[in-house]
Amino acid sequence: MYIFVVGLIALLASCQKVINIDLNSASPAIVIVGNVNDQPGPYTVSLSQTVNFSDPNSFPPVSGAFVSIADNAGNIDTLVETIPGTYHTKKIMGVAGRTYNLTVVANGQTYTSSSTMPQAVTFDTLVTYEQMGFRDTNLYPQAIFLDPAAVTNYYRFVETRNDSVVTRIFITDDQYTNGRYIQYTLRSDTALAIGDSVKVEMQCIDQGAYQYFSTLREASGNTNVTPYNPISNITNNALGYFSAHTSRYKAIKVP
Repeated sequence: MYIFVVGLIALLASCQKVINIDLNSASPAIVIVGNVNDQPGPYTVSLSQTVNFSDPNSFPPVSGAFVSIADNAGNIDTLVETIPGTYHTKKIMGVAGRTYNLTVVANGQTYTSSSTMPQAVTFDTLVTYEQMGFRDTNLYPQAIFLDPAAVTNYYRFVETRNDSVVTRIFITDDQYTNGRYIQYTLRSDTALAIGDSVKVEMQCIDQGAYQYFSTLREASGNTNVTPYNPISNITNNALGYFSAHTSRYKAIKVP
């Protein structure tokens, strides 16, 4: 069994009776992470494999797989493995409005996923937001943009601070802000400091990718250890996600 058994172990620990659990009884599962955006490629699909609970938390790459991405405009691209477990596109382009279909054949199993790239939303402004803490003022990045009223929109934000990607999951939708300006604050465990360089990628993602990141955030509490598996948009019980999304960037330096 993998690391998602942590929650179960905590529950069983409250019982008086001693129960022995085999933490190494589950078969390894494949982890697929693929992204296509509307910026110039190549795009990447990574394949790895889960390990038992007692093994080091390092997921071995899956090599020698067949990986392809096709769109609904008739384009198809067979990816090339550049390093073990990492596969790159050669020619396909990310275009808003198109649907992209991922196919992975690995270890005798076939996995598929489909993701439609939404239309891009303009990333208007990135500022620093002051939030009063217990003793002082904390600074966090805040993305400001106008949400289109015509469709339901889902957003993901990726923060890079001083060349390091912040691992916290930042997502939101327009359920309560449809057609309005959204001010989304990227609150993480560490506030900004004077001199920090911050870059934020705003992704417009589809519902399947949003559901994955939403359940991942719920399951992990914004850590990298998940007590249960998030809802994947990939078939055949694969872990991970496939996302076709737009990407817009803003950067600031904290004065």
